[in-house]
Amino acid sequence: MRLLEYQAKELFKEFGIRVPESIASKDIEQGRIDAKKLGYPFVIKAQVPVGGRGKAGGIQKCNSDDEFEIKYPQILGMSIKGEKTRAILLEKMAEIEKELYLSLFLNRSKRCYTIIASSEGGVEIESVKNQTIKEVGLGDVGDETAKEVANEIGLQGSQEEEFVTMLKQLSKLTVEKEAELAEINPLAILKDGSIMALDGKVMTDDNSNFRHEELSKYQEKSELEERAEKSGFSLVELDGNIAVIGNGAGLVMSTFDMLADNGGKPATFLDVGGGATTESVYEALTLISKMNRVKGILVNLYGGIVKTTTVASAFIKAYDENLIDLPVFARLMGAESDKAKEMLKNTKTKIFDSVEDAINTAVMEVNR
Repeated sequence: MRLLEYQAKELFKEFGIRVPESIASKDIEQGRIDAKKLGYPFVIKAQVPVGGRGKAGGIQKCNSDDEFEIKYPQILGMSIKGEKTRAILLEKMAEIEKELYLSLFLNRSKRCYTIIASSEGGVEIESVKNQTIKEVGLGDVGDETAKEVANEIGLQGSQEEEFVTMLKQLSKLTVEKEAELAEINPLAILKDGSIMALDGKVMTDDNSNFRHEELSKYQEKSELEERAEKSGFSLVELDGNIAVIGNGAGLVMSTFDMLADNGGKPATFLDVGGGATTESVYEALTLISKMNRVKGILVNLYGGIVKTTTVASAFIKAYDENLIDLPVFARLMGAESDKAKEMLKNTKTKIFDSVEDAINTAVMEVNR
């Protein structure tokens, strides 16, 4: 999930990273209120999940009410690289002396985070020259590494101290939110010598977002995810081919992680919840049936409040009505699990004594 600039800056502020005073809005009526609160002059910035806003006219200075009335609706109605403006950010202008570049990204091939910094900022990463690149672990960046980066891009004294603090804050954000990328471009040295993040980009890992409920407000939910929410259960669509179903976020999360660790690609994070009924589980299967990429279903249930027979009944109904025609790999434990296993005995559901066996068989058969 790629956050919009104003959303990234909300996270920056949460972690103590200094940003300009700004207010986001989605309609001109609110924008007028925000303009009075912020005070002229300021910059009107289109909020789109792509770069190149400046060249496309999506960032413009505004000095008066008359300019605001012309520029706000113009920018709100823009499309940049095929992406419509989703919101507007009104932001106080900063007196810039120099622009730098700073980012951390998840290097999956080396299983570490990589820092990229440069004494030249304000342009796309591909155009950044004189790069300092450092591979760090999966934990927070320490003082020594941060100081090395600061010195390599020419910072000393108080600017070095501020940069070190900001890099450590950006690292903490990246690790805690399990981000794939956290970028400040430009990171500005202001005329008073202090530093400030003038723009921000944060990309989170879709496969870990279910662990961060606080990020859900930034997520544009799909039609199926909205249907799931209305039906009383949690569904997150992913890009894999094995739908994961369980009861309880902790159980689903551990199943999800085990599947990924064993080479499987999850297609859903689906928690039927403690109030699951045959009807709600059937609705969950209905939503899964609409996902063409799903080639198999992995079920890990521990019967407690929700009886495993309730889920088994939903599967039998789905089979009888030809709703699903997919292999199902299930581990059922707890309340009425023996009865549920008997109910599913002559169906396409394969029952396993351990979740490990269910996962290994699912990965092998789905990827065959």
